Amino acid sequence: MRCGRRGRRSPGYDQGEGQRRWRGLDLGTTPVFPRAPPPRVRCVEHGVTVVGVPWARHGSRFTATFEDTAAWLACHASLSVLALLLRITWRSVAGIVVRVVAEAAGRHDHLDGLRRVGIDEIAYRTGQRYVLCAVDHDTGRLVWAAKGRNAATLSGFFDALGPTRAAQLTHISADGAEWIHQVVAERAPQAVLCLDPFHVVAWATSALEAVRRGMWNQLRASGHTDQAKALKSTRWALLKIRPTSPASSAPRWP
Repeated sequence: MRCGRRGRRSPGYDQGEGQRRWRGLDLGTTPVFPRAPPPRVRCVEHGVTVVGVPWARHGSRFTATFEDTAAWLACHASLSVLALLLRITWRSVAGIVVRVVAEAAGRHDHLDGLRRVGIDEIAYRTGQRYVLCAVDHDTGRLVWAAKGRNAATLSGFFDALGPTRAAQLTHISADGAEWIHQVVAERAPQAVLCLDPFHVVAWATSALEAVRRGMWNQLRASGHTDQAKALKSTRWALLKIRPTSPASSAPRWP
């Protein structure tokens, strides 16, 4: 007789009322619903609560094997396919993922041993809604996430990391957001701050476009209309040029 929340041995309280039912993995096309009485215990920390069962997580209407299967499918298939295959709703999938991830997070410290991390935000739903994420470059795994996209949100990552583990970081990759650079310089000054290739290429292409426009205006102003027309349609062609000869032999515009 153990508490369903913490697994602590507790004295019995009563046998509950009726029976509980869980949804299990189907046997082919036959739905499976295990049933059992719901005895309760008196936990010192949580008070009167339902006893824990070995085949399901506390507060769940599904068996543990069913939830593990659904969580795996959530990582490898769309929610519509998952819901159709297991015959459950999208909202049930969200609750299952929360329980499985919470249980796994309690067994592993994903922030331990970090050396090279990447920091970036992703948008979700509609509007300006963002989740700030930190990934381990050595393993490729997501190690931390929180709602928001500002310095206060990023400071929460370093608070969870702690000063000792933050001092062990060697490289941090991020985009060009100034608030990321400020927090990193304050909380992990020894780490090398690296810019991600996506933004570096974006800045380079923007600079190339600015130079092309400037030369196009310069040619028009100087009366070289033919060369200006030829340069006008080279925006995408310039981005595909790969250097195959010394710069001295490259063509030059007057």
